[in-house]
Amino acid sequence: MVIKVFLASSSGSTAIKKKQQDVVGFLEALRVEYDPLDIACNEENRMWMRQNVPEEKKPANGIPLPPQIFNEESYCGDYETFFDAKEDNSVFAFLGLPPPPGSKEAHAEEEEQDEEDLQSEEEEELLQLEEEEEAEVQEEEEGDLEETQEEEAE
Repeated sequence: MVIKVFLASSSGSTAIKKKQQDVVGFLEALRVEYDPLDIACNEENRMWMRQNVPEEKKPANGIPLPPQIFNEESYCGDYETFFDAKEDNSVFAFLGLPPPPGSKEAHAEEEEQDEEDLQSEEEEELLQLEEEEEAEVQEEEEGDLEETQEEEAE
């Protein structure tokens, strides 16, 4: 999986430059491999980015600004959603990547999996108990039926 970060190498906006640096710096700190794609010098990159940002994620003027983040062809989000994921310690989930072992995200996933496993075990135990109870009731009913048949035969 390739993370694609659409950037503008020659932007006049210091806010856009800071956002781009924040995204790139954080990905590098996490050692996430990414492909920086320049929309200022490459018209194909600009058109691809604009066409693949979902309509509901585009600003009012319809032109999404960098940085925009994709996992292959799948849209992850813009700077604001990246920032929210960073604040929630869920950047790997945001990027659609498995968290590295030992990370907070991996630990949270392990705990979630442990809870699911425990629930599954409890559900299996309950089903087994219900089946045993049903078998006991059936045996009792069969025993009662045999007694009734024996009494009628006498």
